[in-house]
Amino acid sequence: MNKNFASVAAILGMLSVVLGAFAAHKLKDIASPETVAIFETGVRYQFYHVFALLLVALLSERWNNKWMIWAGNCFITGIILFSGSLYLLTALKIAESTHQLLAGILTPIGGVFFIAGWIFLWLGVTQKEK
Repeated sequence: MNKNFASVAAILGMLSVVLGAFAAHKLKDIASPETVAIFETGVRYQFYHVFALLLVALLSERWNNKWMIWAGNCFITGIILFSGSLYLLTALKIAESTHQLLAGILTPIGGVFFIAGWIFLWLGVTQKEK
């Protein structure tokens, strides 16, 4: 098992629960339903990809190749860019900042990293062993 990916997944998973609880109990008091929905999308995709990262950590024992490393790194980068940009966008909306576009630009880039992670995971488990 790739312990680095497993430990990062554990931290990001814990953070998903904390952020989800914040959205359910506090954010609804200070933000519009639309803004809460943006934040919850970030939490949901973070949690989905925590499980993907755990899968990479576990499968790395059987398929220990560069594709699995790329998959794990893409999932981590995707979480930071996709979910992180949605958390930032939420904060900027609450603050009524005019710099929301900057955060929004990062979201699709993070999504591309998620897609790449799934492609690399597929490559990692389908490549012939040497």
